[in-house]
Amino acid sequence: MTEADGESLVAFRRDLHRHPEPSWCEFRTTDRVRAACEAIPGVDVEYGPAVLAADARDAVPDDETLETWLDRAREAGVDETRLDRMAGGYTGAVATLDHGEGPTVAVRVDLDALPQTESTESGHHPTDAGFRSSNEGYMHACGHDAHAAIGLGVLRTVAASDFAGTLTVLFQPAEEVIGGARAMAAAGVVDDVDALLATHVGLGYPTGTVIAGLEGILAVSQFRATFEGEAAHAGKAPQQGRNAVRALAAAVQGLYAIPRHQDGATRVNAGRVEGGTATNIVPDSAVLAGEVRGETTALMRYMRDAANRAMCAAASMHDCDVAIERTGEAPTATPDDSVVDTVADVAATVPDVTDVRRTGSLGGSEDAAILLQRVQDRGGRAAYVCVGTDHPGGHHTATFDVDEASIEHAVAVLAGAARRLAADGE
Repeated sequence: MTEADGESLVAFRRDLHRHPEPSWCEFRTTDRVRAACEAIPGVDVEYGPAVLAADARDAVPDDETLETWLDRAREAGVDETRLDRMAGGYTGAVATLDHGEGPTVAVRVDLDALPQTESTESGHHPTDAGFRSSNEGYMHACGHDAHAAIGLGVLRTVAASDFAGTLTVLFQPAEEVIGGARAMAAAGVVDDVDALLATHVGLGYPTGTVIAGLEGILAVSQFRATFEGEAAHAGKAPQQGRNAVRALAAAVQGLYAIPRHQDGATRVNAGRVEGGTATNIVPDSAVLAGEVRGETTALMRYMRDAANRAMCAAASMHDCDVAIERTGEAPTATPDDSVVDTVADVAATVPDVTDVRRTGSLGGSEDAAILLQRVQDRGGRAAYVCVGTDHPGGHHTATFDVDEASIEHAVAVLAGAARRLAADGE
């Protein structure tokens, strides 16, 4: 990669960082990705309903939210015809480079930002350098802006090489809500993939480090439980009410009382609770949004079933009703040794990569696991690659940022691995 190429990718990343968009609302981001990919000779880009199965999209926001972000994209100059194609939250894109006979290798990156207000403090690089979020209350606090730049860089690098086969780059929407991977998988966009590389920057690993195959990806199930009771005067006739907040409170206690399991690690979190309208009204409605995780998919299901029982029992105990909606779910994933070996071998040749590890632990969840598993179930190979980056604040915090040198590292590792995987698979 030339110095000019590196500077171009940094500029692209900073543009996306300055204009963050949340899950299923990445309209401007998708259009910027589309334009950049179509500028590469030989690359075709598909986006809209063709790359997302409508009934497999999870946690899509309401129409008002979607329209708000469509309007922002419109004001930013996105063409109306292209917005029409993405309307309803059909964001994300699939870019394909056809270099003739040979295997199909795919790289998956994600696009969405988080509902997090970005730091304004001096010393925060995006603030000091003038590319802090312009969408107040939202920011790229997990590195997905860098991921999109990496995907673009891989396309450019492979397009200019002697790569033989097909390279597909998935610019996936809605990772933060465990919503986008299932829709892309159900649309069949990886069904002909022989090898898939998903990637993430940071995760506590410093710049210069490459983890060739992340393990410890926790299976996750996210839910929204709505408790319904009956309102009453809290002073005059409290006995006439059915208190939905009491049911919710009992549910929270029940969730955290789920027994741990001998087979491995499990997690539970009541992440958001709300309910009631006034101090003198018995609340008739309350909402609990939470999640459970497991070291294996089976352990996640154990937690999911136990959580459902706890919430239903809490509702029944307080004479309330509960409706539980599954808002997102992803399995665990295990990398293929042959792909891990290839990535590690390539990473060892990349300048400024000083620490190459075959495996390491993610310790969290990722809906990329759905795509990895889809490829493996159909006879392909896959791995989730981490490229280290120094980040002054933790992921999902107001001071998160990436060391932009890691973008070039990731492009070199992933492009090199894609070429090697294609050559090995011929």
